[in-house]
Amino acid sequence: MHTGRGRILELSLEDGNRYVRISCPDTLVPLPGQYLLASDGSDSLLPVPIFYTDSAPQGFIGTAADSWEPGDMLHLRGPLGHGFALRVSARKVALIAFDNSPSRLRGLIQPALKQQALVVLLCETGADHLPDEVEVQPLSALRDILGWADFIALDVGRGNLDDLKQKLGEMAHLPALGEAQVLVRTPMPCGGVADCGVCAVTMKSEWRLACKEGPVFDLREV
Repeated sequence: MHTGRGRILELSLEDGNRYVRISCPDTLVPLPGQYLLASDGSDSLLPVPIFYTDSAPQGFIGTAADSWEPGDMLHLRGPLGHGFALRVSARKVALIAFDNSPSRLRGLIQPALKQQALVVLLCETGADHLPDEVEVQPLSALRDILGWADFIALDVGRGNLDDLKQKLGEMAHLPALGEAQVLVRTPMPCGGVADCGVCAVTMKSEWRLACKEGPVFDLREV
């Protein structure tokens, strides 16, 4: 883990969400699914998690807080947590935004295309400015896509985790689900420093802290 400063160079609006291009040291660039905790020095009491969405010269593109503007300086800590592990053998990649924006899954698109994988994104909120190679489908295509994929990455809010498990339980026989990975969205204010428990996620018979043991988990653990 590292600490340092970053500058917001550019702000964009895609998928109905704000994204920032940040200039920062290479040691602070997270992997897909990992996050940084960022503070802009304002009156906000809690730092904001930034998730990687794409590469950029001298930094990266990531998710943004509503109050940030180009030119703002950020105090950064990270990278934090466990990210996605895209298998090098994956050739049919399914990215599934179960209940929200696909922003936290976008970071997997370019790595998947570089290894010549086919990529399908399932979401209901829309996705702007994707590579032409990426196919976008509604969540109603979930069963068909899960049967097709050999690598699955999901994004879900903690409050909807039971709904996801119930839906996927009906398809437990599909081979790719055995190696699927899920990013569980939950508040992570301490970034693994205080073990405050705010981010705790129920994993079968125990609690796991998303801030440092996640936020990406093997689906089999959930």
